[in-house]
Amino acid sequence: MNNNITHPFIDDLSKKTTEELQNAISGLYQKMTFANRMNNSHMANQIQMVINSYNIEFKKRMDEMYKKQNIDQQINISNDSKS
Repeated sequence: MNNNITHPFIDDLSKKTTEELQNAISGLYQKMTFANRMNNSHMANQIQMVINSYNIEFKKRMDEMYKKQNIDQQINISNDSKS
């Protein structure tokens, strides 16, 4: 299954807070577990699409946050310590 497929009935997630996104994703994973235990693959596929929609929005926010903080430029991996 393609992990980039989003659910067509999900409204604009940009209005949700990051915490709301995290809570929703957590709850959706619990529902996914239930659907898989019940061998309901159709429900599991629908939930996976919803999870993908939420994860895409969450990743977009994290990328924006890292860009604002210049995280990639602040990490120094060189060994500057001299013994």
